[in-house]
This record gives sequence, C-alpha cells and structure tokens, in this order.
Amino acid sequence: MIDTRQLRAYGRRPPQPLSLTLDDGRSLQILQWLRILPGKRLVGQALLDGELVLAKLFIAHGAERHWSREKQGVEALQLKAIPTPGLVASGRIPGGGHYLLTRFLSGAQTQQQRWEALSSTEPASAEAQGLVAEVVAMLARMHAQGLTQSDLHMGNFLWHQGQLYVIDGDAVSVQSSSEALNARDAADNLGAFFAQLPVAWEEQLELLLVGYLGVNSARAIDPQRVLQALERGRQWRLQDYLGKALRDCSLFSVRRNWWRFLSIKRSESAELLPVMNEPDSLFDSEPLLKDGGSSTVTRFTRGERTLVVKRYNIKSLGHWLRRFWRPSRAWHSWLAAHRLQFLDIATPAPLAMCESRFGPLRRRAWLVTEFCPGQDLLSLFDPTGQELPAPEQCQALLKVFSELARQRISHGDCKATNLLWHQGRVWLIDLDAMQAHSSEAAWRRAWAEDRARLIRNWPAGSPLGLWLDEQLPR
Repeated sequence: MIDTRQLRAYGRRPPQPLSLTLDDGRSLQILQWLRILPGKRLVGQALLDGELVLAKLFIAHGAERHWSREKQGVEALQLKAIPTPGLVASGRIPGGGHYLLTRFLSGAQTQQQRWEALSSTEPASAEAQGLVAEVVAMLARMHAQGLTQSDLHMGNFLWHQGQLYVIDGDAVSVQSSSEALNARDAADNLGAFFAQLPVAWEEQLELLLVGYLGVNSARAIDPQRVLQALERGRQWRLQDYLGKALRDCSLFSVRRNWWRFLSIKRSESAELLPVMNEPDSLFDSEPLLKDGGSSTVTRFTRGERTLVVKRYNIKSLGHWLRRFWRPSRAWHSWLAAHRLQFLDIATPAPLAMCESRFGPLRRRAWLVTEFCPGQDLLSLFDPTGQELPAPEQCQALLKVFSELARQRISHGDCKATNLLWHQGRVWLIDLDAMQAHSSEAAWRRAWAEDRARLIRNWPAGSPLGLWLDEQLPR
C-alpha cells in the first residue's frame, strides 16, 4: 500500500495513474498530476467513487498545519458564499500525510491562463482590463465578508462557465466574522494583488479602485497606502524570484557539484542540458559575434530558435586572482536579466547559466539567452547626431531610461551598441556591470555616468546630444 513516505520518495516523478487507499477505506485514483512540490505537496486530477475531484496530498513533515489551514479556508469561503470548488472529502494518508479533495471543474481556466492567452496585456487592452477587474471585484466581495487571500496572483482565481472561483484555501483567512475588512487591511491586500501586475498597470490604479468601491463601499480606501503595499509586494516578489533563479524549484533546474554550478529554466532543461554539459562545443561551428579577451560570444540554433551563448574567459593568472572569490559575470548577468524581465524592461530572455568551479573557487562561466535581432542604436540613429530619431524611437528610449531611474538601476556600459531597437522597444544587452542600488548616493553617481556615456555616443553639441541631455532624467 502506498503511504506518505513513498510519495515523498517519488520526488518530482510520482507515477500516474496511482491508486491511494484513503482512511475511510475508499480508493482514490490519481489520473494526472497537475502540480508537484517534491516532498511537500502533490496536486492532481483524480477519481473518487466515479466522480472527478481535485486531490491535494500534503506529504511534508508537519503537513497537518497546511492541511488544516486549507480545509478551514475552503470552509470559510463556503460559509461566506464566496464561489469556490466544493469540499468533497479530507482526512489522513497512511504514514503521516493528509489529503483534501474538492470538486474538479472540467474545462476551467485560471485567470493566469486567460491572461497569457490575450493578444495584449497592456493597460489599454479592454480584455486585460476585464480580467483584472473580475479579480478586483472578487476581492471586494471577500473583503466585504471579512476575508483575505494572502497568496494573491492570477493563478489562484479560476474561471468556469461564466463564474470566477477562489481557490487555494490555505491562503484564505477570516479577519472578521461579522463585518467588512478594515480599510488598512483592505488597502494592503489590494496592493499585494496589484504588485502581481506589470509595472505599467500602476496608471490604472485609481480606475481599479473605483471598480472595487462599486462592489464594496463599506470602507474608504487610501490610494497612497495601496501604492505603498504594492511597492513592498513587488520588492518581495522580485527578491523571491531572484532567489529561485539560483535554486532547484518548479521554475529552475539547478545542479551543483564540486566542479560546476548550473541553473537552467526548467521549461528549457530538456533542450539545453546537453548543450550546457559541453558549452565550448558551441563556439566551433558558428561565426563568432565577439572574440575578445574577457569574453567570447556566438549564436546557435535549436529548432526554429536562435540563441546566444557568452563565455566569460579568464585572461591570466592575475585576472583569475581578482575574480575567483566572487560570483562570475555570468552569474551577475543572469540575475540582472531576470530582474529586468520581472520589471518588464526589455532584454533577451536568460535561459541558462553555468560556472566552472573548483569547490568554492570560480573559473570560466557561460550564459545562454534568446537572440534579439534588433538594430543597435549607433547604426540606427544618425551617427552625426544632426537628426533626431523617429518619435516612437525617442519615446521608447526615454521610457526605458525613466524606468531604470525609477527602479534605481544603472546599466554600467551605456554604449549605443548595447541598446537595440526591436518590436517597438529599446532592448538592453551586455548586463555585466548592471547594478540595483540601495544607496541613494551610489545610485546618483552611477546614473550620472550612465547618462553621460549615453550622450557621448553622438558628437558633443549635436542636436541629438543636446536633446538627450535635455530629456533624460537627471
């Protein structure tokens, strides 16, 4: 008989189908795994007495606390008439685990799936506005009943037959059993949800709050407090995401031993792992994009995609002695690219990073990204600086630097060849020297250097140079 210890031992690859005997003697048939957190929680589509159910199996040591919170959250939603898949059964699994079964809503989609299917998720998109407004209205209903959802993201709201459902009872808590949520907690909860949206959605904040108050006007919501909660939530999410990029999890496959450290986006692992086992072989077949002393760059194809690999070289013993004790430039660029992507600042998608090591000592390193076919600004713009770029190019250039200034990020090497024009946006490449600053003084110094370096790409006193000096944030 399968018990909790065996479920833990399966790791990321539990078999399917799988039969599990419940504590009431009934047999639960797992048909398909939907989410796997190795050694912690398994979620799957299952059959119980001929009925389709969603099965959550809590298998970690001390899992009773999470199981109990999940059960209480589902029951609280049902008690307050907030739509949620109905509770079918719950109990213990032999060996110390627990299970919770809810109705399986066939054909349902999460709001995240609907969001990803949109042709545009910009704030100007009426469809995108509709999806966000549906979640805001549901939060307003929950707040009016004294409930909050602490794990707020689009994936925890399910759309089924014209109705939005709240899922993940583990994150639902009752703040008040008899009255609406207080204004401070409501603002903080709303800010936590808005932090999940792209940065550009902040301009829609007031409109979304109007929609919220149309459903729940029991409390006056302070927009400034919502913004503060949004910033806190976004910073927490960013640090959590960057941490995941360096450890084995559902998003990233990380392998480390005495000789190397390797992180690959899990969705790319099957395709790129063979490549990253022999990364130097990529430099043999294609013409090099760059063959410098400190780095070598080439591109390669996988299927219909063109990718770029950058090798960070060790030029000499002295160079190694300066570099071996700190994270490599590949490590630094890997995190910098993920930071930009998180903040919706255009940069080629980072796919894999590898450091060659001897224990804790770093040696050479490699970074694989998507290839951006854009044209660099040095060749795109008038090299004499006598003519201004097209209006949409001017706007895109100012937008990316305004966002960098807002996020206190310096690029560190603002040559125009490191800025590409592609798909109506300015893309940033060569992120080796990029920094996110916590010190205001350090930020101002780095920003002044970035600003001056960008302007120096064109002749001093030229119309383009003067325009940049006037328009770039100081």
